[in-house]
Amino acid sequence: MNNGDNTAIFSTDIGFIALNGSVKIRILDFLKDGCKSFDEIVQHTGKAKSTISVHLNDLKSQNLLDEATDQGDRRKKVYSLKCQYVACSQKPGMKHYTEMLDLIGSSDMSSFGCLKCLFHAVQYGFHAHGVNCDPIMKKIGSDVGASLSRNFVSTDQNSILEEMIAFWEEHDIGSFTVMSQEPLKIVVHNFFDCRSIPIREKTLCSFAQGVFEGVFKEKMGLDCVMRLIGRCDEDCEGCLFQMFWL
Repeated sequence: MNNGDNTAIFSTDIGFIALNGSVKIRILDFLKDGCKSFDEIVQHTGKAKSTISVHLNDLKSQNLLDEATDQGDRRKKVYSLKCQYVACSQKPGMKHYTEMLDLIGSSDMSSFGCLKCLFHAVQYGFHAHGVNCDPIMKKIGSDVGASLSRNFVSTDQNSILEEMIAFWEEHDIGSFTVMSQEPLKIVVHNFFDCRSIPIREKTLCSFAQGVFEGVFKEKMGLDCVMRLIGRCDEDCEGCLFQMFWL
């Protein structure tokens, strides 16, 4: 999540909530990997207990987190997310969006593929208007990955990866290389033909990240987080991801 200097947007079951407070955002970011106790939140934020208590009450009233009794110690409370981080504000930049619109309006578009250009234009458009949509693109990628998993029969890590490699090649999704199995590290190349697009601004890394999470969660029945540990360079050579099992 952002550091609180910008606005962070969260989706709840009653609509979206925008936050500016850095402490509240840090609390929600801390909860993304699972339930935390009150004392753990205090320690993580470095704030006074009275301050954290106020922030937690505010977050509960905004429908952003749940409070429950700790099953290991009924005197204590634990907190968990009741929302989805979807976007944050960023400095607008029209350059890449304008370049993509020019490409779409040229005779070159057909050589890159109309649908691919339009897909890229949507993401560039969000960024151009000051919205960092990486969080929601990761969530959508995870949902897509869960649906894609129905095409695979394997339930162990190695076999799932083999099926995914073949599926990606068959359907022209891109390619990826397994760098190591323990921990699982993957380099994704040319996802959704991003290398062919002559505009070098990364927009698809978070979507690919979510796809892997969705497939593995669905097929292995285990919660996991695929984290980006190395961004692709200007030549779009690949994005390095590592899987963390929760």
